[in-house]
Amino acid sequence: MKHYEGESGLPKFDVNCSILFTDLPLLERPAAAKDAGFEAVEFWWPFGEDPTPGDKEIDAFVRAIDDAGVRLVGLNFIDLIPVGRGLVSVPSEIARFRDNIEVAVGIAERTGCRALNALYGNRIAGEDPVEQDDLALENLRLAARAAARIGATVLVEALNAHESPHYPIVRAEQAVRVLEQTGEPNVRFLCDLYHLARMDEDLIQVIKSYAQYIGHVQIADDPGRGRPGTGDLDFDTLFETLSAAGYDGWIGLEYKDPELDWTWMK
Repeated sequence: MKHYEGESGLPKFDVNCSILFTDLPLLERPAAAKDAGFEAVEFWWPFGEDPTPGDKEIDAFVRAIDDAGVRLVGLNFIDLIPVGRGLVSVPSEIARFRDNIEVAVGIAERTGCRALNALYGNRIAGEDPVEQDDLALENLRLAARAAARIGATVLVEALNAHESPHYPIVRAEQAVRVLEQTGEPNVRFLCDLYHLARMDEDLIQVIKSYAQYIGHVQIADDPGRGRPGTGDLDFDTLFETLSAAGYDGWIGLEYKDPELDWTWMK
């Protein structure tokens, strides 16, 4: 499937194996993605609530990527999805997030992954939001400096308030403001078009306004978070706008599709 690889100006897609191929054990999903014609995959944090899995678990994950013959192009720092939305700004989770930084960067180094998503974390009852934001900046700087050692970027993602009501970064402008405040050049914007659409953002304008900050793109149709063609988004125009704005990176398929129907790409 040559059009998966960005040839002839077409997008290059990777599969988020934490939301697709979920009928298979996690370590079998990279091979399934390869069999479906994809050259690259991404994952949410694949080790549950453990920020520092043992060498055996990490080796098995890396081997599954290598044996499948795919690239790992995106990986979350510990995120606790679906229960949580990241630990970056959560005071009670300082040690767990910071312990995770070196592990995630180590996996990225071994696999060639160069995009690490640091979900911001929910607002916590009883915690000062200003202090949470200060902590987030400190943690993002630590993560960015570790990632910089291997030439990787740290991503800041805006989610949508409907599904993540306690998550404070729900618009592109807010995410960009955070990455600017870190002062680290390798902190970038994860432009998830589904979440932005759920917040009624003007997606074309977001791409044009923040193209210089975009480090990775993810997609799902809206409404429903299904594959393109199941909702109302005009992906042809969105892909054309991304290309015209200079984005030539991977586009992560982060949608739900039990049927695994790829015909929308034809």
